[in-house]
Amino acid sequence: MARNSRKLDERPEAADLGSLAGEEDADRSAQNASPVDEARIARAVREILAAVGEDPDREGLLETPARVARMYAELFGGLHEDPRVHLRKFFAEKYDEVVLVRDISFNSMCEHHMLPFMGRAHIGYVPNGRVIGLSKLARVVETVARRPQVQERMTETIAHLLVDELDAKGVAVVIEATHTCMTIRGIRKPGSLCVTSAMKGIFRSNLSSRSEVMNLIYGGRQ
Repeated sequence: MARNSRKLDERPEAADLGSLAGEEDADRSAQNASPVDEARIARAVREILAAVGEDPDREGLLETPARVARMYAELFGGLHEDPRVHLRKFFAEKYDEVVLVRDISFNSMCEHHMLPFMGRAHIGYVPNGRVIGLSKLARVVETVARRPQVQERMTETIAHLLVDELDAKGVAVVIEATHTCMTIRGIRKPGSLCVTSAMKGIFRSNLSSRSEVMNLIYGGRQ
């Protein structure tokens, strides 16, 4: 890799502004047609409240089952979306250095305890004639995160999506997250951080390329 490789580090919300309105309309339409059975979720939440010794007919809890149902429909919306669609509009460019978007915030739900984990994803790739709008990387993270997840699988899923859809020479995905199943229950260790990585292509086979992308992610931090 060239020593003077450029870092393209852009906040996701600042990219592709021209297409956001149409995509947001499509998102709203998808939500209105959600296949999530909210009534079934509400019934289950009511049973949970009763099972823990609460009165689900108490004034403060009357609307809680419906609220939780709407929340789950939102948090698990990624189950009914294909993240690949965000990677299928690309541009032909003769650029063969690292493209990096870091600090993509996300929230997901641990499938083991149904408690949230949240953090940041850093995604880098070396194009093979194809580049995509930077916001599309953030959209992939968002879609994959909004499912019952484990961090390890989330990391691998995002990396494989970029390899398959962009035919990139190299893909690097690093995710840092705090898991509330570890911070508010069980061992109860707030401040702990889980870091996972997936390196594909030249980032796996070439140590200097791997070092370069990791330095772009962490090198400027105190």
